[in-house]
This record gives sequence, structure tokens and C-alpha cells, in this order.
Amino acid sequence: MPKQLQYILKRVLYSVITIFVLIALTFTLMQLLPGDPFIGDKAIPEATKEALYAKYGLDKSTFEQFFLYLGNVLKGDLGVSVPDGRAVTDIIAQAFPVSLELGIRALIFAFIMGILLGVIAAVKRGTVWDTTAMFFALVGVSVPSFIIGSLLQYFLGLRLFQITGVQVFPIMGWTTNSSKILPAFALAFGSMAVISRLMRTSMLDVLNQDYIKTAKAKGLSQTTIIWKHAVRNAIMPVITVMGPLVASVLTGAFVVENIFSIPGLGKYFVQCVQSNNYTVITGTTLFYGTFLVVANLIVDVIYGLVDPRVKLTGGKE
Repeated sequence: MPKQLQYILKRVLYSVITIFVLIALTFTLMQLLPGDPFIGDKAIPEATKEALYAKYGLDKSTFEQFFLYLGNVLKGDLGVSVPDGRAVTDIIAQAFPVSLELGIRALIFAFIMGILLGVIAAVKRGTVWDTTAMFFALVGVSVPSFIIGSLLQYFLGLRLFQITGVQVFPIMGWTTNSSKILPAFALAFGSMAVISRLMRTSMLDVLNQDYIKTAKAKGLSQTTIIWKHAVRNAIMPVITVMGPLVASVLTGAFVVENIFSIPGLGKYFVQCVQSNNYTVITGTTLFYGTFLVVANLIVDVIYGLVDPRVKLTGGKE
């Protein structure tokens, strides 16, 4: 069997184990939460509650509930939302595309701006450009996304509207292109900071390599040296962190979606946590977990293909 196929199969096995552990941990934590989905509805008679428990399998033991849920998951059934009877898969199909669009916009912005800031900071090392770029990176790492989002709403949404009389950047909703700018920027700011700092460090290392000095000796322009030779090699460490950054962006979207009233899966997830909607919580957690595990797998394989020095077995030539 080719080493490449062995590596992929091993990664898939690890991913399956990770997802199973995720299911078990999430289910256990949900069982430990106080109350149940009907605890706050005192208008429901006791007999009706018992009937609802029996309908949704809540009258069974914890182990029976877990294996029943596990069997349904293997069949592609994530259960139903207890209060309204909607299938969890239908909820995900309706809400996740919004979250995915927000995440893609944020990742594109974070990647482009992070690379540019990192390159500028490295090339202009020790200048005001370097200081400014690293200041933004420090703010992005230190300040949570919900603070960034609130500041953007106030200054670019409310204050700018008061000054100009024109609502350039809506502070709520997800309908027009202009309403999608602020939440994407708020979500991307932290990832942009991580990418820029990592890119700066990697660029400084690459710019001191012998082949860069050789390129300069050949009379190549600085633009060609930087973008054709230096960035191509310096970007490798950035690719390795794209998997964790995807996780960071998607989990950070939970807060951003609530601040900007975006009808995505993150906002729905928070509402379900507040209402103890177990099936939706476990279903969306499993969905997000699987999505992120697959994202990390794809990044690992891409990194091995992009950098020929790295073998998929984990070693280097």
C-alpha cells in the first residue's frame, strides 16, 4: 500500500475516534446540565411530560439514550428539536450556510490582510510600518471578537451614521453586502493578527536564507524576490495553522452572530443552550466537530502536497 494512502487512512481513523469521543463527551456534559427541555414550561401536565419523555427517549437510562443516539447518528439522523419537533438536520441545513458564508468572508479577509501586514512588517523591519502592523496584531490577539464587534458597531455603524446621515455599515442583520462587512471584519481580526505575526517571523527567517542573497546578487527586483521567492516559502507555516484558524473563526462566530443578529447556526446554538435543547446541542456540536476534523485533515494533506520537502509520513527529505 502506498505511503500516501496509508497516511490518509491513518488520519481518517484518528478522525473517526476523535468524533466518537466528541459524541461521548458532549452527550455526557448535556446529561450533567441541570433541568430538562420542559422544566420551564409549568403549563404542561405531568402526564403530558411523561408522554413527551417517552416520545423523545428521555425516559430511558443514560446508556440507552447514548446508544440510541449513536445508532441514529450512524444512520444520519441527528434527532429532532424537542420544543418544535424540527429535525436537527433541517435546522443545520437552514442556518449553517449563513455561518459558512460569514466564516469564508472572515477567513479570506484574515488571510489576505494577515499576509500583507506580515510581509510589510518583515520587509520594513524596525520602521513605523513594522510597529503599526504589530500594534494591530497585538490588539487582535488581546481583544476578544465581541469587543471588536461592539466597537465597530459604535464607531462605523452608529457614529458614522450620525456624522454623515447615511447608514454605510448596518449594525444588525445579514441581508445586504454592506451589512456583512462589519461582522466579517470583527470575526477575522483575531485570525488576521495571528497570521500577520506568524508571517512576519517566517519572512524574517526566509529573507536571511542564502538563496535570497543569491537572487539579490543576480539583480532581481525586490518585488520579484519578495513575492516570487520569499513569500512562497514563508507562507508554509501559515498553511499549517489554517485548520485551527477555521476552528477559531467558526467558534468565534457564535458570539459575533448574536451581537449582529445574524441568523446563523451559532446564534441558534446559543439559544438552544439557554433552553436546554439537548438534541440540537449535541447535533450541532457533532456537526461542527466533524467539520473541523475534516478541515484539519484537508490542511494536513495540502501542506504535504504544497511543500515537497515534507513527506506524508511526517519526516523530511
